[in-house]
Amino acid sequence: MKRHTADIEYEQMLLSRYFVAQHRRGNGLDRSAYLILSHIDARGPMTIGELSSALRLDASTLQRQVAAIVRDGLLERGLDPNGSAARKLTMTSHGRDMLETDRDGYIQDLDAITADWSAEDVNTFAELLRRYNGAIEEFRDVKNSR
Repeated sequence: MKRHTADIEYEQMLLSRYFVAQHRRGNGLDRSAYLILSHIDARGPMTIGELSSALRLDASTLQRQVAAIVRDGLLERGLDPNGSAARKLTMTSHGRDMLETDRDGYIQDLDAITADWSAEDVNTFAELLRRYNGAIEEFRDVKNSR
């Protein structure tokens, strides 16, 4: 069977274009804030270093993005609950509300886009995306360890 990796590249490009356009609505979180808040929501409080490593972003770039998010009242810097000297980033209630509002909107859009799909198709697509993202992470880890 022929592998259609060129088709994946093209569809991935379209998907990323749609994702960027979705974050340009103007009334919600910008893309970097959505990514950072989503990651902290999923993993819990993190230091800049932990977040930089997890997101594979330069610490200075991330520091600027986080400073803006803190200034907007969406994140706060606090003491590590485990007692280390490092400052952990935690979401404020305002940040959580903004993230939930944006996420709910994106999920509603996805529900509308996939309205004529079977539940099995939606679940299969979600699992394949999860697998694909995992493979990307593994590839980056292997590539960076060389």
